[in-house]
Amino acid sequence: MRILGIDPGSVATGYGVVERRGAGAVHVAHGTLRPARSDGLPARLAFLHEEVGHLVARLRPDAVAVEQIFAGRSPLSALVLGQARGAVLAALAAAGVPIREVPPQHVKLAVTGTGAAEKSQVQAMVRRLLSLATTPPRDAADALAAALCVANEGPLARLQGPLDRVGARPSRRARNQRIGWRVR
Repeated sequence: MRILGIDPGSVATGYGVVERRGAGAVHVAHGTLRPARSDGLPARLAFLHEEVGHLVARLRPDAVAVEQIFAGRSPLSALVLGQARGAVLAALAAAGVPIREVPPQHVKLAVTGTGAAEKSQVQAMVRRLLSLATTPPRDAADALAAALCVANEGPLARLQGPLDRVGARPSRRARNQRIGWRVR
C-alpha cells in the first residue's frame, strides 16, 4: 500500500510517500512545494491545488494522510493555513484518493513515542525509521511522518481509538478491554 503524506502550508507544503511492505514501510519520495512568495494568496492556493493534483497523478498513492490544523497563537495564520489545507483537500478529493486526516499530536506520537515532540525529533526519527542517508527538510519530514502514522496505525488505533477523534482518548480500562486484557 502506497501512502502520500501531506503537511499543508501556504508558503511551504511538504509531501512524502511511503510504501507499506509487510510489517514495515519504505521511503518512495519526498519534497516541498513552494509557491512564489511574491504571489498573492489566491495564486499560491491555485499553485497548491494544481501541484497536489500532479503529485497524485505521478506518485499514484492508495491513500493520503493530511495533517490537521493545530491551534496557533495567530488567528490570521490559522486562517491562511486553513485555506491552504482546503486547496490541498480539494485537489485530493478531485483526484478521488481516500483521505485520512490526522492530528499532529498523533503523528508525533506514532513516530517519536511522544505527542509533544519537537520538529527536530520528528526529522531524526523519520530519517532513522526510513533509513534515509540525509535528514529531510522539516515540512517533508512532517509529511513522511504523517504517511508513516497512517501506514502503521493498526496497532495505534487499537490502543488509542480512531485517529479522527481529536482530544478524545479512551480510558486505560476501555483500551485494555478492547485489546483483550483482563481488567479487574
